[in-house]
Amino acid sequence: MALLFKPYQSTVKDKFGDKLFYPRVQIVGNVSTKQIAKEIAEYCSLTPGDVKNTIDNLVRVMATHLQNSNSVTLDGFGTFRIVMKANGKGVATQEDVTSGQARLKVHFQQAFTRHSNGTVGSYPLVDGVRCVKFNPSVDDTSAGNEETPAPDDEGTSD
Repeated sequence: MALLFKPYQSTVKDKFGDKLFYPRVQIVGNVSTKQIAKEIAEYCSLTPGDVKNTIDNLVRVMATHLQNSNSVTLDGFGTFRIVMKANGKGVATQEDVTSGQARLKVHFQQAFTRHSNGTVGSYPLVDGVRCVKFNPSVDDTSAGNEETPAPDDEGTSD
């Protein structure tokens, strides 16, 4: 299987007045916690129920730490933290600032390695990804689709 993408057109014009096209990941399904637990159980001596319980407890413990102003790092996966996104309703003085001026959002920064010169070396979650252009008329997602290598991207987004 591969990471599917399809073209999308920007709603913002470039400096020449053109709305350019860019690749965007095409999500074709969702995997539940139950399915993840079942697959993890195949790699260890725990039952799918034990693994699901562990995942549920991981989420509960992470939420507790995040809600206590801690970031949470899962080695080889990434770091989670709560951020406040201002809703555009600023106030004139520091004393008037309230939490109601922003909404809370969990920010995820994927794990990465660095070379000795400080440049990004790799992102474990996406290393080796094969990208295939999405073609909804083809049943086998690898047949009749244009394959392109994933670019090395040093930037991340929320």
